[in-house]
Amino acid sequence: MDHLPIFINIRKKPCIVIGGGDIALRKINLLLKAQAKVDCISPLFCKDIKNLSMDGHITLINKSFEQADIKDYSIIIAATDDKSVNSLISSIAQDKKIPVNVVDSPELSSFIMPSIVDRSPLIIAVSSSGKAPVLARIIRAKLETIIPSAYGILADIAGEYRQKVKDRFSTIKDRRAFWEAVFSGVIAEKVFSGRINEAKEDIQRQLDDSVEMDLGEVYLVGAGPGDPDLLTFKALRLIQQADVVLYDRLVSKGVMELVRRDSELIYVGKKGGSDKSTKQVDINDQLVELAKTGKRVCRLKGGDPFIFGRGGEEIESLSEHGIPFQVVPGITAASGCSSYAGIPLTHRDYSQSCRFVTAHLKNGTTNLPWEEFIIDQQTIVFYMALSGAKYICEKLMEHGMDKDMPIAIIEKGTMPEQKVYISSLIELPALLEREDIHAPTLMIVGEVVKLNEKLNWYGN
Repeated sequence: MDHLPIFINIRKKPCIVIGGGDIALRKINLLLKAQAKVDCISPLFCKDIKNLSMDGHITLINKSFEQADIKDYSIIIAATDDKSVNSLISSIAQDKKIPVNVVDSPELSSFIMPSIVDRSPLIIAVSSSGKAPVLARIIRAKLETIIPSAYGILADIAGEYRQKVKDRFSTIKDRRAFWEAVFSGVIAEKVFSGRINEAKEDIQRQLDDSVEMDLGEVYLVGAGPGDPDLLTFKALRLIQQADVVLYDRLVSKGVMELVRRDSELIYVGKKGGSDKSTKQVDINDQLVELAKTGKRVCRLKGGDPFIFGRGGEEIESLSEHGIPFQVVPGITAASGCSSYAGIPLTHRDYSQSCRFVTAHLKNGTTNLPWEEFIIDQQTIVFYMALSGAKYICEKLMEHGMDKDMPIAIIEKGTMPEQKVYISSLIELPALLEREDIHAPTLMIVGEVVKLNEKLNWYGN
């Protein structure tokens, strides 16, 4: 190692930053987060540094740096644009055995300022020893995406119960096994979802009962419209820690590639009118039974679970059986596909409202309030409409919609194979006859479709 990574306690200790610009400001903010007492020396100060002084957070010393300015500080940071001054500060500090950092000059520094992932009291520092700070920041950004902010709360809870766990388990091996179960199981998920008191009660029960607890849970996760980059951080974390994943046909291959390799995969796809479809009641039962065995179960659904995803039906069943669950929203197809097709769902010149409509009801019929659709400056998004597209066009025109109203069919939206077909109500049936279009598709009706020609940015 070029440097030994350490963490220094500078709470309420005097530190000094020499320099008054934006770089100095960033260093001052880091010191303040660590609760240091900060002096700042410079003949000139940027506006934000002055504001920190006015708020009483730091002390400004309005002068050029002199050797006598270095006193008994815990840390010195040189952030001037004068190389000779920075070199002098480094020399004096090291003679006095005071840790010093000279910005962008690792050769003059006795310590390096790392890129930081702050989940206090959990802190992760990433450093390239000053050789590639941009790379360190990129790695930090990757860590930010997979480490929930609530890990700090989890660390605080661990500190609260640390002595009790020591008293309960006599060996390091047993204590380690206990905490591994807490940090990687349902207790941690309760913390992440804000159920702090429940998590503490579960920890106490495990300490009191001295028996294994059956802590299965279900994660109802929205996988988005297809592009795996559209997953939320929370969705990615949960699908990578699930023991079992139940997925449907609308979950893209790219998303499935992110599932933990040793997870059990169960396909529960549904297709309208198909005898091979998995019945919803059977899916509900599977979720309950798997959770009762203590497994972490992810129900992975295309789009958003609560927008035509039957997520409500599934958690009703879980609730009835007392199964703990979480719901993770996903980007619904209407939002994702329209964005990737360059079709804003609302626009001041074309549409002031938007309706999401499913073309299939629970009983297999299409019984829709057609009169409500014939409104100026409204966008209508039809889910699962490919097989009934001709009928939809006929009913809209029958109830008074202009036959030339623009309409878009988006096939495999947000994915590399995406295709966008632009037509009108009167012409769409003929287009469907000519083109070989397959689900998943989304249909958008409204004047906003005209913007596709100008705003189309993805794929074609």
